[in-house]
Amino acid sequence: QVQLVESGGGSVQAGGSLRLSCVVSGYQYNTFSMGWFRQPPGKEREGVATIYTGTDRTYYAESVKGRFTISEDTGKNTVYLQMITLKPEDTAVYYCAANCYGLTTNCGFWGQGTQVIVSS
Repeated sequence: QVQLVESGGGSVQAGGSLRLSCVVSGYQYNTFSMGWFRQPPGKEREGVATIYTGTDRTYYAESVKGRFTISEDTGKNTVYLQMITLKPEDTAVYYCAANCYGLTTNCGFWGQGTQVIVSS
């Protein structure tokens, strides 16, 4: 059974930083691409960053380029999202997902989400 478990969310002030983690189990980690998505209050879920596991290929939404970095530790079956210079508009529930088509929400597996709140 595929499981994705996120952690690292919380409340920060604008300009602050957070690192989200997603531990993957139930399949061989390098099988799928991994992605981070978010759903702001009252809005649709959107793609934030994607990594093709075991490669250097990463993709980012324009709104987070230069501020967010997706990375992985294949030995720990974990994907990270380092977020710096956070803005109030980054407030959302952040989801980890596997087997995604780029930054689309067409993914095979989803985590439960972790809340990020950025106050001004």
